[in-house]
Amino acid sequence: MIVFAGVRNQRDADRLAHEHENVRPIMLDVSDAESIDRAAGEVRASGVALCGIVANAGIAIGGPLEHLPIAELRRQFEVNVFGLLALTQAFVGQLAPRTGRVVFVGSISGRLSTPYIGPYSASKFAVRALADALRIELAPCGISVSLIEPGSVKTPIWQKGRAARDVMLARLGPDSRSHYRGALERIFAITEAEERGGLPVEVVARAILHALASRKPRASYVLGTPARLGTFLAMLPPVWRDRALRASMRLP
Repeated sequence: MIVFAGVRNQRDADRLAHEHENVRPIMLDVSDAESIDRAAGEVRASGVALCGIVANAGIAIGGPLEHLPIAELRRQFEVNVFGLLALTQAFVGQLAPRTGRVVFVGSISGRLSTPYIGPYSASKFAVRALADALRIELAPCGISVSLIEPGSVKTPIWQKGRAARDVMLARLGPDSRSHYRGALERIFAITEAEERGGLPVEVVARAILHALASRKPRASYVLGTPARLGTFLAMLPPVWRDRALRASMRLP
């Protein structure tokens, strides 16, 4: 396969260009319509037949919803939801009928909403809804749509989340509810543990490859024991689910 790998800076482009001769970096910002159009034009002009789309761009924004600036919620959706769909719209016309594949990288957070990362969970719930609808809409064309739903994965998204720690705490202010600060500190500790125990990226990569190349791609790939437990937890009645989440996260 030839892989057109979306990057946002020249340093990453140079690094990927040396990974494998079949990796072709292209500049791509999924929150910028012009960038998406340029990337789609570059792929079209290459003459390479497109067999699949992998939409995996994502950011994670957290904090108590009571204090979250609405602009931050919009930024969360701009990348994880609107950018994902805009990318798909721009490239899906290049997919071969009957054999094309679309792969969305979601999260178990799209089944189970977690306190203090509500914006991220909301965006992944939306991704799951888009995948479910698009799968049926494209089925008559023979184009499959798969959703990858892992638990925590060892990627740089965790370091980015830690960098936002001070910003989250600063938003609380002196008059915020007394339990928020302690809860956030607990969330930061959980985040560090999740990073250490996260799935290797290769597990997710193999699932993506299966969705792209197998004769019978799955509609959903729930990856890892925590994700499977989260799927079960999401099916519990709300009062039990809330109690289990608060107990497991040691939240008030």
